[in-house]
Amino acid sequence: MAQIRHALNTKRDDDFAAWYQEVISAAEMAEESGVRGCMVIRPWGYGIWERMQRLLDDRIKATGHANAYFPIFIPLSNFEREAEHVEGFAKEMAVVTHHRLIAGKDGGLIPDPEAKLEEPLVVRPTSETIIGDAMARWLQSWRDLPLKLNQWANVVRWEMRTRMFLRTSEFLWQEGHTAHADEVEAKDHTLTMLEVYRAFADQDLALAVVAGEKPENERFPGAVETWSIEAMMQDGKALQAGTSHYLGTNFAKASGIKFQNREGSESLAHTTSWGVSTRMVGGVIMTHGDDDGLRLPPKIAPQQVVILPMLRDKPEDDALIEYCEALRATLAGQSAFGEPLRVLLDTRPGKAAQKRWDYVRKGAPIIVEVGGRDMENGVVSMLRRDRLWDSETGKVDFQNPTREVAGQTIPDVLADMQSVLLTQAAERRDANVTRGITDFGAVEDHFGASRYPGWVEVQWSRPTGDALEKVVERLKEHKLTIRNVPMDAAPVDGACIFTGEPAVERVLLAKAY
Repeated sequence: MAQIRHALNTKRDDDFAAWYQEVISAAEMAEESGVRGCMVIRPWGYGIWERMQRLLDDRIKATGHANAYFPIFIPLSNFEREAEHVEGFAKEMAVVTHHRLIAGKDGGLIPDPEAKLEEPLVVRPTSETIIGDAMARWLQSWRDLPLKLNQWANVVRWEMRTRMFLRTSEFLWQEGHTAHADEVEAKDHTLTMLEVYRAFADQDLALAVVAGEKPENERFPGAVETWSIEAMMQDGKALQAGTSHYLGTNFAKASGIKFQNREGSESLAHTTSWGVSTRMVGGVIMTHGDDDGLRLPPKIAPQQVVILPMLRDKPEDDALIEYCEALRATLAGQSAFGEPLRVLLDTRPGKAAQKRWDYVRKGAPIIVEVGGRDMENGVVSMLRRDRLWDSETGKVDFQNPTREVAGQTIPDVLADMQSVLLTQAAERRDANVTRGITDFGAVEDHFGASRYPGWVEVQWSRPTGDALEKVVERLKEHKLTIRNVPMDAAPVDGACIFTGEPAVERVLLAKAY
C-alpha cells in the first residue's frame, strides 16, 4: 500500500541543508531576527534549550561548581595580555567604541564624537580574561583551591557564514572556569568535565558522541590541551558538540592568578575552561529528525505527552475534555527519568488532525488523540513519535490502550524511546566510520565517492609545526578536518598515512559543521 505521508516539503536525502532549515521553521523553533547572523529562539526551541540547561546544570553542580555571572563587556586590554588568545578571536570580535548617539546632519543617529570610550570594549566572545581577573582577586592561598565557577550567558562571535543554532553571531552557552594548585589536578578536572559532557550528550540528548583529544591545530587559542565530544549527523558530517581545555598557566600568567602554596612561596594556578552551546540543539535536529520533522529525546522535550481531544464545538465537548483531563491528571502525577512527567492538554480550537501534525513536526515524544468513540470505549489513540508509521500498511501507527493502561505505562514508553534514539544514533555512527585505510589516496577516493561518506579513522604520527600545517592544508583541499583522537581507539599497528613514519595514535577525519 502506498504511504500517505504528512511530511515536510523537503526530504533529508534530497537536500539535507534545506531539510534542516525547514525543520526549524515547521517545528516553530527559531526564526531570523532581522540582524545578520542572529536568531529569535521561539518558545518551543527555547523550551528545548531550557531542558538542556536544567539537566547539564545539575551535572555541573554535582561536580562542585557554583554559578556566577560576569559582564558582557570586556576591556580590549584584557585580551591583549594573552597574545595567542587575542589572535584566535580577533577576526570575530564585536567592539563598542562609543557610549552615546546624537542626531547627524541628515537627521539619522550617529556616534557622538565626544562620547568615545577611553578604551574599546569587546562584546564577550569568551570569558577567560575577565574571569581570570576575578580569580586573581579571589585567590590568596592554596586553601582557596580548587576554585570552580560556571556561568550561563550569551556570546558574540561575528561569523561570516551563519546557520541557525549551528553557527550564529550571537549564541547561548555555558562556560566553566576552574583554577587548581597543580598540573595533575587541572588535567584531571579537564577530563572530568569532558566525561560530564559525554554523559550528558549520550544519556540526555542520545547523540552517541566520540570523546577524544583535539590535534594541535584545533586547540582553543592559548590552551595546552583541548578535548572534545564529536557527534555524527545523518549526512555523515561531524559536529563538535562540546570542548574542555587545559590552559596550563598561560592565562594565570596573563591575569596574575597566583596563590601562596603549602610551602609558603608563590605559585601560579593551573586553569581550565569548558563549554557547550545552543549548537547542541542543531545537533539534536540533525541526529534524530526524520522526513516528518523533529524527533525529540523525551528527556529534553518541553512536553513529553500531548493530549488532543477531537473537539467539535458541541455540548458533548465538555465530557470529552473531562475524560482527557483525567488522563492528564494521572500522567502529571507520574514520574519519568526522576522528574514529574510533562504533559499538555491542548484544548485550543482547531482540527485534532492538524494539531497532531503540528506536534509531529515539533517532535513531541507521545501524542494522544481522543475522540467521542474512544471515550465511549474507554480507550485512547496513542502515537510514538519514534515509530510514527506502520511499515506494513503505510498508515499512521496508532496504538489503542485503555485510558488507565496509558496512564500507567507511558513513563515506561518514554524510557524506551530515549533508549531507542540512542541506539539508532550509535548504530548509525558505527556503521559510518570506515577503518583500515592505509594511504591518503584512499582517503581522497573515499570522500569523493559518496554524498554522505561518514568518517574515516586513520593512523598518524602526531606531526607538529610545519609538518602538521602541510597535513592541514592537504585536508583542506578536500574540505576535511581532523576531529579528535578517540579515547577508546584501538592500539596503532602501522604507519602514519601522512608522513609514513610510525603511527602513535588514531584520528578521525571528517567533513564538519
